Amino acid sequence: MSEELDNNEEPINKTPDYLGENEDTSGETITKVTGMFRDWFLDYASYVILERAVPAIEDGFKPVQRRIMHSMKDLDDGRYNKVANIVGHTMQYHPHGDASIADAMVQIGQKDLLIDTQGNWGNILTGDRAAASRYIEARLSKFALDVVYNPKITGWQASYDGRKKEPINLPVMFPLLLAQGAEGIAVGLSTKILPHNFLELIDASIKHLQGKRFTLFPDFPTGGIVDIENYQDGLRGGKVRSRARINQLDKNTLVITEIPFGTNTSSLIDSILKANDKGKIKLKKIEDNTAAEVEILIHLPGGISPDKTIDALYAFTACETSISPLGCVIEDNRPLFIGVSEMLRRSTDRTVELLKSELEIQLHELEEQWHYASLERIFIENRVYRDIEEEETWEGVIAAIDKGLQPHIKHLKRPVTEDDIVRLTEIRIKRISKFDIDKAQQKIDSLEDQIAQVKHHLSNLIEYSIDYFKRLKKEYGAGKERKSEIRVFDDIEATKVVIRNTKLYVNREEGFVGTSLKRDEYVTDCSDIDDIIVFTEDGTMMVTKVDAKTFVGKGILHVAVFKKKDKRTIYNMIYKDGLRGPTYVKRFAVTSITRDKEYDLTAGNKGSKVLYFTDNPNGEAEVVTVLLRQSGSIKKLKFDLDFADLLVKGRASKGNIVTKHPVKRIELKEKGLSTLKPRKIWFDDTVQRLNVDERGELLGEFTKEDRLLIINQKGMVKTVIPDLTLRFDDDMIVLEKWDPKKPISAIYWEGEKELFYVKRFLIDNPDRDESIITEHPKSYLERVFTDYRPVTEVVFVKDRGKDRKDNLEINLEEFIAVKGITAMGNQLTKEKVLEINPLESLPYEAPEPVPAEEIDVVDEEDVSADDASNDNDTTGDDQEPPIDEEGQTMLF
Repeated sequence: MSEELDNNEEPINKTPDYLGENEDTSGETITKVTGMFRDWFLDYASYVILERAVPAIEDGFKPVQRRIMHSMKDLDDGRYNKVANIVGHTMQYHPHGDASIADAMVQIGQKDLLIDTQGNWGNILTGDRAAASRYIEARLSKFALDVVYNPKITGWQASYDGRKKEPINLPVMFPLLLAQGAEGIAVGLSTKILPHNFLELIDASIKHLQGKRFTLFPDFPTGGIVDIENYQDGLRGGKVRSRARINQLDKNTLVITEIPFGTNTSSLIDSILKANDKGKIKLKKIEDNTAAEVEILIHLPGGISPDKTIDALYAFTACETSISPLGCVIEDNRPLFIGVSEMLRRSTDRTVELLKSELEIQLHELEEQWHYASLERIFIENRVYRDIEEEETWEGVIAAIDKGLQPHIKHLKRPVTEDDIVRLTEIRIKRISKFDIDKAQQKIDSLEDQIAQVKHHLSNLIEYSIDYFKRLKKEYGAGKERKSEIRVFDDIEATKVVIRNTKLYVNREEGFVGTSLKRDEYVTDCSDIDDIIVFTEDGTMMVTKVDAKTFVGKGILHVAVFKKKDKRTIYNMIYKDGLRGPTYVKRFAVTSITRDKEYDLTAGNKGSKVLYFTDNPNGEAEVVTVLLRQSGSIKKLKFDLDFADLLVKGRASKGNIVTKHPVKRIELKEKGLSTLKPRKIWFDDTVQRLNVDERGELLGEFTKEDRLLIINQKGMVKTVIPDLTLRFDDDMIVLEKWDPKKPISAIYWEGEKELFYVKRFLIDNPDRDESIITEHPKSYLERVFTDYRPVTEVVFVKDRGKDRKDNLEINLEEFIAVKGITAMGNQLTKEKVLEINPLESLPYEAPEPVPAEEIDVVDEEDVSADDASNDNDTTGDDQEPPIDEEGQTMLF
């Protein structure tokens, strides 16, 4: 049924006034949310933001936390209260259920700052929940009583039902919000303020008051290691990386002693087991021995590298987490996004204002006490009370006292009021009879001293505030040292540490590679996150991700796991350019590519074909024999080609001409040696890792035979192959390139004999970890030297009544001969030693090694997905090969 309307007539809206409906061309009805729905939503969003999820900047509390703290002060009598009782009391102020109050109270209690807990309050390390609120007890901590409460300077408001009064904000005189941290999700916004160290916050507050600069970094109750390079003062867009502390307990066991923030041992172990199930890491078993301290033992199968496993734990499990802070607080009933430095400044400034208010109230109270004490003395000393004996009315009594006081009150600091006189009338006769003028004067003098002191504090408010923070640090700082170690993290490449959990196969004729081709040729072990590189007979190269079955092109020559930025794997290739073109030779590395893009390694002419191809992990350059077909007047049908004569270029280079004549075949004549320079390796102390990027201290140039010497403070000595995935302990004292012919000298304290011993030794078994010192628990390593001719100074203890013994200078080379590493060595001295200091070593000229002939590696530039400009590069080698009559460079 249709309706006809006049031009001035409104259509009748069949829906309520808070809904609007429109019909689009497709016939669908669109309902718009307007009116009450809009208002209700905004009211709800505002309530959640202001009254539930986001803390106030003034005291750092969310409403439920503030009400809990207020209730605890109401109930405080110095003894523990049942949490259920506190929760019930809090419900007078908080218009929500008991569960939300109990959960909020447990969270406050677990932070171990404001609440003194008793009973099972759960465990943040294991994730165990607290016992029911009827079984656990709590009371306010001394710190909370000191810094949170002062009813005289607290603003009050009516509770939700109007029956009680609750604080608008508590007068917190400490950056509590930053100490505890806060997290909440509201409507349309969230907050995540990370916890910071108690002592560092106090130091920062003092620096702010002194006008100095300061920086703040998070400190987590679970400990661990944190990277704060991108913290960005806790603002939106910042990031903190948190890692578990993982150490190697023995050859096949790792131990986790601290966990990342936001995790617990249960969730951490679950993530490790999932990574093991997916084949990312390989474990034997896990033991969780966590009690008061975290201890998770990870047992590894034989042959698994502990260093790579540690990296894999960080790469594939919750042993490393990324936290995105977001500093959002409530100020003047509006959300405010600020950094932690500004939060601390505002908190410190507010503390100064609160201290000022306290002092002003204290000054007023002291002055009132002085005023009344002075009035009382005048009233009694001058016997003013006798003037009221003949008065019959109350008004007459007041007037008589007022008249009697007038001659004596000129020194008072304010006028005498009727209330003052009424108070004088309440003095008992017994007190008047025992009044002591000297004691009264002493009390007035004491009050004057206190008033002077308070006035001094007010006139020196900043110094007073600094002393206040120093007092907090002294009284409550014990045991609150930083738990999380700040360190810059190294970036772990997942492909380098993942366990090869599957096998790669190839069907060369059909052109397929994958993990499901189990009937075809086995290539290598790989992981499901690896990339594979493929070369085909037509000179095409492609890198693709490992999959069950992937078509890459027929005529596959070579398949391998691709290593990104690998400059040491060199490919040697000879190819024919087109059907009738010359034959070229080239050496190249592949360091970067665009995945699944086909790259032509030839000159680009149709019909090109690869005649010879090898991959060489260390840049080996072989010698091949090239055999030509008989054609025309060619005389020399056979010649040798040495790849060592060629420079290594990028994959896009065209190469050098081998011959213009048809090639019959190419045969390997002689395997080659590496043509790459020894690899320079640096140690970056910031991240405690090796690198080839020139970061940190240069350790030297390493061939595949060279090793690193490592000695730690416990006296363990070992040599290792310099793998970039190696991890190093914090107590490492020696890290250098190992020279097998250079003796190591050590001075250690032998615990059983209680004497210092000296030993010099060579490492006979480089694959074994050995100890320099004896097994006695009191034995320790004092000094270790890796120079050829070390010298040390021994300083002796000065005994009373004896002549002072001169310091002894010892040439360790002459003191003891080189022996085995297990030898005890010689006694250093029987005298009492104060200290042992290293001196400058004696000169020694080591024989210079004979340099080997080397060929430079020309690095390949990175190629992005849009950069194809190098694909037609025909740059040849830097040497000048012979030129034929047509101007073409030739090797033959």
